[in-house]
Amino acid sequence: MSRSMGLSISLSRRLPGGPSRTAPVAALDYEIAQERASALGRLGRALEAALAALSDYDTISGGRDTRARLVQDASDALWFFMVQREACGLRDPRPVLRDYGVPAEVYARMGAFSRR
Repeated sequence: MSRSMGLSISLSRRLPGGPSRTAPVAALDYEIAQERASALGRLGRALEAALAALSDYDTISGGRDTRARLVQDASDALWFFMVQREACGLRDPRPVLRDYGVPAEVYARMGAFSRR
């Protein structure tokens, strides 16, 4: 590009968190943090719903295929939730397993996706 077009690129911006951060960059960082937290909340609710469906099914007892699908759905929801937690900097899975009451078979299948 020609300098005569009046375009200039500033290369003086420092790494994130530095004193030369501009308000638009800080606003974008804030929006990204909000979206991460929102996604974490949505995935947490999806995990709760999948675990509740499995628990409800266990109380009424039904077909084996249906239960296997519910375990798979819960393990998928757990996987998505754990990945989002890690993206937010939360690395320890033990609080999730304890607080959500995740059954061992769901945890064991986490990350093992079936063909659907």
